[in-house]
Amino acid sequence: MSTPLCALGARDLQVSVPGRILVNDLDVELRPGEFVAILGRNGAGKTLTLHTLAGLREAARGRLELAGADLETLSRREIARTLALLPQYSEDLFPSTVFDTVLIGRHPHIEPLRLESAEDREIAARCLREMHLEGLAERDVATLSGGERRRLAIAQTLAQTPQVYLLDEPLNHLDPQHQLDVLELFSSRVREGATVVATLHDVNLAARYADRCLLLFGDGRWCVGNTAEALSVETLTELFDVEMEAVRWRDTRLFVACGAAARDAGCASDAPSASADKPA
Repeated sequence: MSTPLCALGARDLQVSVPGRILVNDLDVELRPGEFVAILGRNGAGKTLTLHTLAGLREAARGRLELAGADLETLSRREIARTLALLPQYSEDLFPSTVFDTVLIGRHPHIEPLRLESAEDREIAARCLREMHLEGLAERDVATLSGGERRRLAIAQTLAQTPQVYLLDEPLNHLDPQHQLDVLELFSSRVREGATVVATLHDVNLAARYADRCLLLFGDGRWCVGNTAEALSVETLTELFDVEMEAVRWRDTRLFVACGAAARDAGCASDAPSASADKPA
C-alpha cells in the first residue's frame, strides 16, 4: 500500500472559543516524514488546535482527514491506532506502576477482553528504554519527579506506535539534556516516516528541529511555511509581541527576545502582516 501524501489534513478549519476566533480557515496538509512546530503566544489556541486536529474537540467549521479518510467516519479506536495525542498535563487517577502506565498506550491495539501480548509488553519495555526509565519500571507513578512523569507520558505515547504524533508542549518539566533527547527521538520517528506536530515555546529548538512551522497569532490569522522562511525577526516580533533580534552563532541564527513589548518598542508596526493565504 502506498504512503498517503497527506497524513493529517485540515480543510477550512475554524478553532474558536466564545466570543473569539483563534484560528480561522486553517488549510494545511501535514505530511509523512516531517516535523511541524506550532508557535504562538499563550492563549493563541495552540492546545485547542491540537485537540481539534485529534478530533477530541469539535471545530466551529471545517473538516479533518486522517490518512485520506474523513476523521468523522472513523471510530476512536481506529483513530488511536493511527494518531496519538500527548496532552500538556497528565493525571494519575489510580495507583499504577511505571510499566503498567506505559502499557496503556497499547490499548488501541488490543481487542476487548484480551490481555496484553508478549509483543505489547516488549514495545512498552522498549519505549521505557528510549526514555531512560527502564530502571523505574516497578516504581509507583506517584513517586516520580515532574520530569520523570513527563518522560513516562512520552513513553506511553510512543507505545501507541501511531503514524501521527500530536505533542502538546512535550518539553514541559524537562532539563536541557532530556529536551534534546526527546526531540532527537521524535526526529528519528520522522526519518522513519512518521508525522510529528509539536507545540513549542523555544523558538530556537523549533528552528533546529522543525521542517515547517505553523504560526498562530491568536486573532484568527495563521501562517505556515518552511522553518527558515517562516521564522524571521519581523514575524516573530509580531507573533510574540516582544522585540526580537537574530544573532549569529556558529553557522546558524539564534533568536533572542530583547525584553521590550513590541507595541512599546515600535517594532510591530514595521512587521509584515501574517496571512492565511500562504500555501501549506
